[in-house]
Amino acid sequence: MTEKEQYETIEKEIHSDESPVGIDAKKTHIIIIHKLMKIEERLTQIENRLK
Repeated sequence: MTEKEQYETIEKEIHSDESPVGIDAKKTHIIIIHKLMKIEERLTQIENRLK
C-alpha cells in the first residue's frame, strides 16, 4: 500500500459528517493511542535486548 493509499484509508476511517471539524475525534484518539501503545511495546523490546 502506498503512502497516499494509507493516508486515504485513515482519512475514510476517521471522517465524520456530523463533526464540525470533519473527523470523529474519539475514533481518531483511539487510533493514535493504539499506535503509541504499539510503539511503546516495540521500544520496550528494544531496550530489553540492549540490556
